[in-house]
Amino acid sequence: MSPNKNTPQTAAGNPATSGIPTEFLLSLAAAPVLLGIVSIQAVGSWLQAAGVASEEVFRGDRLPVLHFPDTGCQEEG
Repeated sequence: MSPNKNTPQTAAGNPATSGIPTEFLLSLAAAPVLLGIVSIQAVGSWLQAAGVASEEVFRGDRLPVLHFPDTGCQEEG
């Protein structure tokens, strides 16, 4: 089977004739990917810190102590 000579060769099909080298495109894509990774780590650590801080609100030592009168001792005495 012989190749069809009427089909045009595209630039994407032949990397040697591509206008923009692949290494250049990869170098342009590396910065946003690294920035995304760093920002996801920062958001994750912020959410963890917010979770720890909100846990302190529900801890018992921060709540006021309520003194209830002891009704059992007053009736006996």
